[in-house]
Amino acid sequence: MTDPQNPAAPGTLADERLRLVAVSTGHLLHTAGTLDEKAVAAPSALPGWTRGHVLAHLARNADSLVNLLNGARTGTDIPQYASDEARDQGIEDGAGRPPGVQLDDLVTTDRGFTEAAALLPEEAWTAEVRHRSGYVFPAFDIPWKRLMEVEYHHVDLDAGYSPAHWPEVFAVAEFGRLSARLAGAEGLPAVELVADDTEDRAVIGTADGGPGLTVEGPVRALTAWLSGRSDGDGLQVHRGGVQLTDGRAALPALPPLG
Repeated sequence: MTDPQNPAAPGTLADERLRLVAVSTGHLLHTAGTLDEKAVAAPSALPGWTRGHVLAHLARNADSLVNLLNGARTGTDIPQYASDEARDQGIEDGAGRPPGVQLDDLVTTDRGFTEAAALLPEEAWTAEVRHRSGYVFPAFDIPWKRLMEVEYHHVDLDAGYSPAHWPEVFAVAEFGRLSARLAGAEGLPAVELVADDTEDRAVIGTADGGPGLTVEGPVRALTAWLSGRSDGDGLQVHRGGVQLTDGRAALPALPPLG
């Protein structure tokens, strides 16, 4: 598969990413289909959000990405959401719906996303679209952004799907993206990250004289920690070549992803 971070042919890359989205969405729909009314109303792993909030967000996010896909296809600047307030209200309005309605919404919005993506000609995948926060990115990244939403928030449902279930291509790419974002981060002590199953490596934070800690483990566990989905479970932490007994307590607090 093409490296998600180094596109060669935008249309081909988008198709590969859309296939990943389809598989991941299938897993999400399976989980959503197991939730009863009590489970949907229960807290998720995200502070202040029930599982219903997470499901509503996933559906509305699919709609928002259809807006970006349509903008790329037509060459117009269509906002991802009408406003931040409208985004938040859509999530709040949808959070308390019955499980069957939540599931139907996820199915319908996924279909809309897939159909909108299928309408894009090859040249449209290089069009620039605007994220709701204001930054501009190429349309061929839209499927990856949907994959991120599905995979991260599937874990956030706290309903049996964990970072250990992430596809390796997703975990590796997100390890690279998140560690690059934290490389040289002010106020974060340097940490060397070593994925012992994929041989991926990175250094985050800053320090004179090199990294103070080395954190080693599966790439999925490293990505879970970097993304705030884990407190470091499954990772080994070394200082000066010596493994720490309580490694998780030694891990630095990471800055918010924003």
